[in-house]
Amino acid sequence: MRTTYEFKPLNVGRWLIWSLFALLLAVIPLFFSSSLASTILSQMGIAIIACLSYNMLLGQGGMLSFGHAVYTGLGAFLAIHALNGISDGSLPIPVAAVPLVGGLAGMGFAALLGYVTTRKAGTTFAMITMGMGELVFAMSLMIPEFFGGEGGVSGNRVIGKPFMGISYGPPIQVYYLIAIYTFFAVAAMYAFTRTPLGRMLNAVRDNPERVEFVGYNTQRIRYTAFIIAGFFAGISGGLGALNFEIVTAEVVGAARSGAYLLFTFLGGATFFFGPIIGAILMVLAFVLFSEFTKAWLLYLGLIFLFMVMYAPGGVASLIMMNLRVAMYGFLRRLWVSYLALAVTAIVTLLGAAAMIEMVYHLQLNSALGSELHFMAMTLDAKGLNSWFGAIFVMLTGLGLFEVCRRQFALEWGQIQEDIEKEVKRRAAL
Repeated sequence: MRTTYEFKPLNVGRWLIWSLFALLLAVIPLFFSSSLASTILSQMGIAIIACLSYNMLLGQGGMLSFGHAVYTGLGAFLAIHALNGISDGSLPIPVAAVPLVGGLAGMGFAALLGYVTTRKAGTTFAMITMGMGELVFAMSLMIPEFFGGEGGVSGNRVIGKPFMGISYGPPIQVYYLIAIYTFFAVAAMYAFTRTPLGRMLNAVRDNPERVEFVGYNTQRIRYTAFIIAGFFAGISGGLGALNFEIVTAEVVGAARSGAYLLFTFLGGATFFFGPIIGAILMVLAFVLFSEFTKAWLLYLGLIFLFMVMYAPGGVASLIMMNLRVAMYGFLRRLWVSYLALAVTAIVTLLGAAAMIEMVYHLQLNSALGSELHFMAMTLDAKGLNSWFGAIFVMLTGLGLFEVCRRQFALEWGQIQEDIEKEVKRRAAL
């Protein structure tokens, strides 16, 4: 017998991407050094783990869940109780291990509840997860001994003497702990997609009947993936408990589950990095955008509507499609169309936003008078001119946007044909 050795080249691109990701997590606090920035960055790391764990169900397994916050929330509650156990000396583990307690809790509850929910698929699965979510939320108000009632459960992450100067008191120290967990959790979830189980989960999503024909149990595959997703969801909840030092019933509510679904879809559930984009957008929307206007949820709904209509693959699909066009050198043919679409979309948004702000002013701030300031302009919420101007701007922008969109569709189709011709030409060579 002769032993042969095969040289497998190093995937330089993959190592470069992960190195850049780690470097970004390490250096970004140097550019955004305020306490507010550290808190926002910490919330982004927590949201990235939560959205990626949800995408393990939705994007990779085709399981539409309306109750994913159950596992992030229950993981957060167990983590905050563990933190209090560390404080009173009954639990001899370091504070840095508290998120792992949340992960184990999320995995345990996923194993318990997932045995019921994953026995069905499709719409039935979605309805069962919604019922489970409402059940847990109701229990959070009925069992104050564990959930703390309406006030929740609070804790203190600054325990004992600092170790090597690390006390987890300053927000920057908490951020770096979250960054470490984020990097390894993202790497582990990406590694899961390359495993045979991850590939079979994709097969269950695409064609469950064929998976059954070749001898695999689709329910067992869904159940296993559900447990793994629950583990990472629990880690996200544990990190949230450390970051905020309080956990309330809100973390297991339907609104939190809906946010995971909404922003995972907006980021792009069909790509691994899509939920990362969605998580960043979620934090920006909840923390920053909500400070600018009281109607931010309405704007968010409109953005979701337009994304479903014009870009159902999310932001990630837009990036990948344009990268493909750029690879073949055709992106420069689209910059005029992109500029026209951006300008007309902004005009449409300005008109619609003016009307929305006037409606909200009449409903919430009518005692302050009928005038309001919007984009360096003064609008009269009870004046006909302001309403006519807003409607005219919105309809004009919408009409021009539709004209530009149709022209862009023609150019895009032509570019796709040219790309196919170039692909065939290269294949012939």
